[in-house]
Amino acid sequence: MYRIHMNFYGFPCAGRRLLLAFSGLCLAASLSAPYASAQNDAAAKPATDKAAAPDKVDLPPLPPDAHTEQSIQIDGKTLRYTVTVGTLPVRNTEGKLTGQVVYTAYTAEGPNRPVTFAVNGGPGASSVYLNFGAIGPKHLQVGNEGDSPSDPATLSDNPGTWLDFTDLVFIDPIGTGFSRSLVPQAEAKKIFYSTTPDIDYLSRAIYDWLVKNDRLASRKYLVGESYGGFRGPRITYYLQSQLGVAMNGVVLVSPYLNPTLEDDGDLSPIPWMVTLPSITAAHLEREHKLTPDAMQSVIAYTMGDYATALLKGRSDPATTQAMIQHVTEMTGLEPEFVKLSGGRLETQAYLREVFREEGKIGSIYDSNVTAFDPFPYAPEQRSNDPILASIIAPTTTAMVDFVTRVVGWKIDARYNALSYEVANDWDRGDDLRRGSVVQLREAVSADPKLRVLIVHGWNDLSCPFMGSLLTINQMPVMGDPTRVAVKEYPGGHMFYSRESSRVDLRKDVMEMYRQH
Repeated sequence: MYRIHMNFYGFPCAGRRLLLAFSGLCLAASLSAPYASAQNDAAAKPATDKAAAPDKVDLPPLPPDAHTEQSIQIDGKTLRYTVTVGTLPVRNTEGKLTGQVVYTAYTAEGPNRPVTFAVNGGPGASSVYLNFGAIGPKHLQVGNEGDSPSDPATLSDNPGTWLDFTDLVFIDPIGTGFSRSLVPQAEAKKIFYSTTPDIDYLSRAIYDWLVKNDRLASRKYLVGESYGGFRGPRITYYLQSQLGVAMNGVVLVSPYLNPTLEDDGDLSPIPWMVTLPSITAAHLEREHKLTPDAMQSVIAYTMGDYATALLKGRSDPATTQAMIQHVTEMTGLEPEFVKLSGGRLETQAYLREVFREEGKIGSIYDSNVTAFDPFPYAPEQRSNDPILASIIAPTTTAMVDFVTRVVGWKIDARYNALSYEVANDWDRGDDLRRGSVVQLREAVSADPKLRVLIVHGWNDLSCPFMGSLLTINQMPVMGDPTRVAVKEYPGGHMFYSRESSRVDLRKDVMEMYRQH
């Protein structure tokens, strides 16, 4: 399992790392074995008669759409808005109902308001993280050092919300939140839990919401986080080229964008270049020295002398020794640890090493968020990620209470903030390994007015900012060079858990929206 790590909700991101238990709102290591076992069991069983197999799953109907009115104070002004929890049907090419997508929409009165669609990642994650964590009008305090899963799941007004300049529609993919498949599991795996079908039906859900709400003429935006950042360019291009709906802008939050950056760390310097700046950023933050200027020096060294030293390898021992010494100074790690790693800092080894003296382990999403290591003498990490271990309970409690009690969408089904079943069933074929850079380039090329903002937390080792920076630096300039931009903020994968970063993100996104 060396060199494989699953991102914020489920797939490998750049850099050498180990498979964690549901690392990054993602898969448990143990899920790989049951998935393979299920495939083997299926292959061993005789084929069943199609006529005897059920063609649908009988479930009680979902409630009709529900609405409630709320308000929030933003910049000294009162904004009144409507919350809607509703459903969108998913049908196959024959018109058969195969699933139901549940969404949460926040809409306000006003002329020419744009609409922004939001989707998280995993796959297997609902949209509650972007909703209550980042951009919705209500905020839940989770994901920071010291936060506890048993803290009250109390919602407060969000000063970082985008609602004053855009309506917001949070979409839960099938199998997440209350969204559900209406076909047997084997069929659901084919039509929902795979790269291409996932993009197709989610794009159609956006189209259907626009038609249902008479919003096709509105300016339209998309925000995706982590694997939702993988979805973002593909959905944008599919809507643009297949369904005839053009996005005005896309925001990719800590995106899983370019999977092959992690390849061949024995030869290529890139996997180590991707993670070193985020490890250094975490150290600078602990020293109260993290600034954009300091990080520019780190980035310059990483793309210059560090990459050169790795490429030279044993042919230049003096350069290698100088690199190891510099990496030791940058990261604050023990010299012997850096020396024995050859200056190549494997993520999971780092997360155990950096807080070992305290008996703690750092989170892959923000290494400065820690938990006690319950198995400190094991050869590799056996516990869940510190952030993951603390956020599922409060996000689930907060969302179920909001939907059922506040909005009044009465349902007794289970809410999946993060679905192990979806993660286990997902098809990890070649199409996923191709990433979404091709679709990003094509969408930007086709629309000279499309703007893309890629945002990261400095400390994220799940989907490090350096991966996006290297990727975008290799894109051709198509018109205005600022149309595709990368920005970083203090924090980790969910940097928006910090109010200052969340508010700064709001300002940067608002500026992008104003350019249309």
